[in-house]
Amino acid sequence: MDVTRYRTLYLAPIPVAPRVRALPDALPALDERHLYLTVEEVEAAPLSLPQLFVAGVECGHTGARGVLKHEIDSVQEQLDHYRDVHERAKGDREQLAAELLATQRRFHTAQLQVSEMQAQAGQVQMQAEQMQMHAVHLEGSLAAARARIDELETSKAWRMTAPIRNAGQQAKVLRARLFAWKSGVRRLPQLSAMAMSILRHEGPAALAQRVKAKVVPEERFKSGAAAQFAVEEATAPLAFTPATAPLASIVIPVYGKALLTYTCLKSLHEHTPHDLIEAIVVDDASPEPMQAALPGVSGVRFERNPQNLGFIGTCNRGAEFARGEYVVFLNNDTIVTSGWLTALLRVFRDHPDAGLVGARLIYPDGRLQEAGGIVWRDGSAWNFGRNDDPDRPEYNYAREVDYCSGACLAIPADLFREAGSFDARYAPAYYEDADLAFAVRAAGRKVFYQPAATIVHFEGQTSGTDETSGVKRHQVINQGAFAQKWSAALATHRGNGIEANLERDRWAKLRVLVIDACMLTPDHDAGSVRMLAILEILTSLRCKVTFVADNLEHRQPYVSQLQQRGVEVLFHPYVRSIADILNKRGAEFDIIVISRHYIAVKHIDAVRAFAPKALVVFDTVDLHFLRTERQAELEGNALARASARAKRDEELALIRKADVTLVVSTFEQQLLAEIAPDARVLVLSTIHELFPPGKPFAEREGLVFIGGFQHPPNTDAVLWYAQEILPLVRAQLPGVKTYVVGSKVPANVRALAAEDFIVTGYVPDVTPYFTGCRVSIAPLRYGAGVKGKINLAMSYGLPVVATTPSVEGMFLEPERDVLVADTPEDYAAAVVRLYRDEALWEKLAAGGRENIRAHFSRDVARSAITRLIAFARNASTRTAA
Repeated sequence: MDVTRYRTLYLAPIPVAPRVRALPDALPALDERHLYLTVEEVEAAPLSLPQLFVAGVECGHTGARGVLKHEIDSVQEQLDHYRDVHERAKGDREQLAAELLATQRRFHTAQLQVSEMQAQAGQVQMQAEQMQMHAVHLEGSLAAARARIDELETSKAWRMTAPIRNAGQQAKVLRARLFAWKSGVRRLPQLSAMAMSILRHEGPAALAQRVKAKVVPEERFKSGAAAQFAVEEATAPLAFTPATAPLASIVIPVYGKALLTYTCLKSLHEHTPHDLIEAIVVDDASPEPMQAALPGVSGVRFERNPQNLGFIGTCNRGAEFARGEYVVFLNNDTIVTSGWLTALLRVFRDHPDAGLVGARLIYPDGRLQEAGGIVWRDGSAWNFGRNDDPDRPEYNYAREVDYCSGACLAIPADLFREAGSFDARYAPAYYEDADLAFAVRAAGRKVFYQPAATIVHFEGQTSGTDETSGVKRHQVINQGAFAQKWSAALATHRGNGIEANLERDRWAKLRVLVIDACMLTPDHDAGSVRMLAILEILTSLRCKVTFVADNLEHRQPYVSQLQQRGVEVLFHPYVRSIADILNKRGAEFDIIVISRHYIAVKHIDAVRAFAPKALVVFDTVDLHFLRTERQAELEGNALARASARAKRDEELALIRKADVTLVVSTFEQQLLAEIAPDARVLVLSTIHELFPPGKPFAEREGLVFIGGFQHPPNTDAVLWYAQEILPLVRAQLPGVKTYVVGSKVPANVRALAAEDFIVTGYVPDVTPYFTGCRVSIAPLRYGAGVKGKINLAMSYGLPVVATTPSVEGMFLEPERDVLVADTPEDYAAAVVRLYRDEALWEKLAAGGRENIRAHFSRDVARSAITRLIAFARNASTRTAA
């Protein structure tokens, strides 16, 4: 528009005058067309922003300006929103870009790692293939070597030179035996002081008895005549009284053979507590029903299969009927013997992790059929000890095994069901027992062989012996299935027939030989209590332990007690000497413990010669030279002083020869640190468990002394007490009795017996004395080591009155844990004071028990033994290197 014209039209002053708006009287009528579109009309499209700008700004339309303003505000809001979105998108894009970059980097790293792992896997695969090829090569070389050995051993030259070779080896053994004998002879001057002391205090009879005990073992093994077993020729009435709530359900699968089944049931009736069992005979669809064939047998549950299921199916069905906590599978071609079931179930009590237990099987003529089974890498199996003498030591200790024969197996009923019963893939029979054993181990439980459960097995009576026909042929067929199923477990086993004597104890981490003076008698002496606990801890640490007494004795019931604890016990006539054992088996052992200096001096050189890789441990029990020196000082005997000097030189020489020396107190450890600083000395003290406290103070009466009298300090202590202390005690505690408990009491001690001085001798159970007497006395005037009598009393919570030599190295504090006195007057006063003072009695009882827990518990001993095992492993590693 022209500027002049614009000013004229729009900028001219508005005349000032009142404005009058004329309002019509009524609104005009609007036609409907002003409100609604007709059919032909189309609604105008909204104006765009440019059109609104022209109409509202350039053309001056007020309505258009209002719409334009509204649209501008709306567009502004949208633009602000879009800007926010854009900014967020920009930030998200940067974050996503960073994350994408990080992801790409991680992906690249993962690709590199995968490539490395693939390369490593390739290397591992290559190494595995190389190792497999090497193993095949080694097995081939081994087979070739064995073939070459067989060729050499069957050659004429080998046979001709056999006497020379045997003579050389026997000469080596003979030299070791001769040296042991000479060592014993050389010790005679040292023993003279002890002999004189025994002669002076106990008399010639006691000395003669002591010499006899040293020379002649108390008991040799006596093999009984082999029992002969046969199948019954006829049946007779047989009545069982089944248990209402049986502990064990005995499942007997049968197919015909009525007399065999009757023979089995008759032995079961005779040798099994009826109140513990139910007997279940499962007839596998025999031609003649077994219940009809045995009409005189009652109290037995007879079940008959509707069709023939085979051995495995019949056993599984029988287990379904079982009500007992345990299921015992027993072949009908067996005869059980006395104590068999109690022995089997005892394993579950002694070993809570036991899952399956088998028996020792013998033939009817007494030969051994099986002492546990060995499974080889290829899945083949051996009956260990087959056709050998069943009394040999290696077949008579409880141990873990690969499997046990299904002729007699015990298993918790719940575990049998959890394991899936006998695997039907082995139907009708064979390898189901080995498979169950492996399944039990896979479930985290163990498989045990129990030699105390002897079962006579008429092998082959039910399935024959021909592996090419009948049911027996499945023994060969099922081997492949078994080997395939358990290939991973079998990979660690040796090849067939290799090192059977090691494979029978494949569970063992280390193998330990312990040589002691005589059989352990823990109910007679504290030394045996300690050694028994050591053996138990070793077995609990997965060590295979072999024990032999220097005198090769076989004293019962102590041998059986060790065997039931899993210890192999060697004895005459199956071994002829310690040197013979070392010659045949020395390379087997990782640790050899020689207990007591007079035993170590005889055999330590032979141990070094025959067992070069073994860690040699000298167990002093206590330092004998220290005890002898104190005895010589007490008695003022020149002969005793000379004996003590010789004994000191002897023990120190043994300490230098041994790899590790065991002592029982820190006092002795510190002493050896001064006089033998280069020796490796470990403290392994006496080992005790806390027993429940006995009667309260007011209900107790009497004094008690305990100790074996083969130990001279005990004889001296009792004589000193009876002659010098007891009269003073009698004066203040009239009528109070003193009990002297211990084996091998000499005549001069028995002669002192009186109404208030009771010499009991050996008693099998000392508990009543320690829970009923008020005070324990330990009046030892000399000795060494830690006193088992004191720790035994304190483990029962019985306070002790002791002497200074009695409490040496025992961490005991007078007046807190124990009363200590060294003169007759002081000792008697301490006894009287403790006997009367209840508060003091309670204080000492608590202190003594706490001292046992802190210093003499199994946990403390276990720690020391673990260190010993570590020494052995380190030594083995160095030897291998």
